[in-house]
Amino acid sequence: MNEKEKTTVPVPSVGADGEQSLSYVTKEIVTQEPDYFNFDDGKHGDEYLKQMLRMSEPSYLPTMTMNQIYETVYESRRPIIENLLYPGAYLFVGAPKVGKSFFMAQLAYHVSVGLPLWDYKTHPGTVLYLALEDDYRRIQERLYRMFGVDGTDNLHFATFAKSLATGLFEQLKRFVKEHPETNLIIIDTLQKIREVNNDRYSYANDYEIIGQLKAFADESNLCLLIVHHTRKQQADDSFDRISGTNGLLGAADGAFIMEKVKRSGNKASIEVSGRDQPDQKLLLERDTETLKWELDDVERELWVKLPDPVLEKVKALVSGEQWLWEGTPTELVEALQVDMKPNQLTRYLNVNVGRLREEHWVMYSNTRTHNGRHIKIESFHYESDDA
Repeated sequence: MNEKEKTTVPVPSVGADGEQSLSYVTKEIVTQEPDYFNFDDGKHGDEYLKQMLRMSEPSYLPTMTMNQIYETVYESRRPIIENLLYPGAYLFVGAPKVGKSFFMAQLAYHVSVGLPLWDYKTHPGTVLYLALEDDYRRIQERLYRMFGVDGTDNLHFATFAKSLATGLFEQLKRFVKEHPETNLIIIDTLQKIREVNNDRYSYANDYEIIGQLKAFADESNLCLLIVHHTRKQQADDSFDRISGTNGLLGAADGAFIMEKVKRSGNKASIEVSGRDQPDQKLLLERDTETLKWELDDVERELWVKLPDPVLEKVKALVSGEQWLWEGTPTELVEALQVDMKPNQLTRYLNVNVGRLREEHWVMYSNTRTHNGRHIKIESFHYESDDA
């Protein structure tokens, strides 16, 4: 595989460009409640009651200050497929009979068994595939041709589901509750679940549909991959060929556009654009025996994560015999020997909690106790010297 271009860019905090519902933001918060929720003295108790009264007013607008945001530790959103697919709502768009369903089956299988997809590392989880344009016989034939008889209980299929207006969300919520390891749900296709009304192709309606699906994906911390069709009209920008209005793409976290080089050929491309991954173009060729898609080449702007000396010091602090460190922000500054004030260091680590976990296998928490801030740093992965 040939990397066409490499550039160094800041590593974005996951979901930084996307709006989040208040309920989802609240669910992500790891730190304890703000200072005014402390009942230990009458002053803070009075402030808490005043705040509760304010929040009960119909005109109340919940906000967070810049300082409150920095003082909060948010759960990082672990990728489904690194540098390719992340939690959120994504469109997967292509013309009919271009090979979308075969690629969806390939994607679902690799995630369900934790098998890398070409050079992309996957994080295994339970996968639900709503194959609403298929039947189980056709699914069986397709899977056997692609993967033989090596099956998995982590990949579930359904050939019928309710629409958005008649109970689809209740079905999905129940499945996720019964299968808490679910990290990917594929809906094939969007047209099968959307309700029919007179303004179904309006911007507002398209935006609302994807917005509802995105809210569910965010709340459940999983990826919802929605298969859809392209329009027949040509366009300079491939993403302008998504059938419907711009409201679909506007509400989604990103999109994949699949096109064949020749209608009767075995070569295709997938253009990828999203909030959490680099824009890229995958050049594919279909295996004529298994009908699986193989990666020929990739054109992308690669995100290069530069080593972070502060995070490296945090990792070293809980390496070797010492796998747990606890103390105050001031004690942490002394332990790491960094030229930062205690509150600057804790805010820096709050922002980078995802990198600590994903890159260094270090868990970091920052909580408030009666005696002040308490930092806990714990290593949860040990590598041999030969690794």
